[in-house]
Amino acid sequence: MMKKTLLTSLIGLSSMFLSQAAFADAAIELKAKLSEMTTFKASFNQKVTDQQGEVLQTGSGNLALAQPLRIHWQQQEPDSTMLVSDGHRAYYYDEFAEQVTIMASLNLIETTPFVLLTTNAKTQWEKYQVSKTKDNYKIIPKSTTDSQVESLELQFNTDKQLSKILVVDLSGQLTEFKFSDIKLNGTLNSDLFNFTIPEHVVIDDQTQSE
Repeated sequence: MMKKTLLTSLIGLSSMFLSQAAFADAAIELKAKLSEMTTFKASFNQKVTDQQGEVLQTGSGNLALAQPLRIHWQQQEPDSTMLVSDGHRAYYYDEFAEQVTIMASLNLIETTPFVLLTTNAKTQWEKYQVSKTKDNYKIIPKSTTDSQVESLELQFNTDKQLSKILVVDLSGQLTEFKFSDIKLNGTLNSDLFNFTIPEHVVIDDQTQSE
């Protein structure tokens, strides 16, 4: 996470109160905007760069989201991986490693603010700090949240559609997802959010320890 948050860089108690109010307003606005997005389906292009801006990897895939907590994220290049959540259980499948990791869907919130796109739960949103610049929203995990990312930024186009996601991980690498063929609030096949575990794969069932 960032060594210095926006709050700690402010000077004076009154400035801190103003900043907290701005964060609260941004969170309310973003939550309202996302609550109108009952389903989201798109293709994406992915680019990963290091702290110096050097491109480390590119890829592509497709994404489908539905509230609450339903996700179908499939990366086709450079490696075939898939994340599927039915709202209760989430399955991460790495085809090359021949391994499936099973998690509780709610636990995804603890590792990435990305899942905020699929829930309005107050207890989950309270784990993150939201700020706004024009039509862009930056989400930063609070210090009490054990997240795998430093920040996540959502960018909306002139049609108010989610067009880009920028993710900075704990190593400082930036992953950019650009969306195309966007379809909002359409009917999605429920089978998208059901995952059948392939035969002869290693299963890491993390729900057993919950």
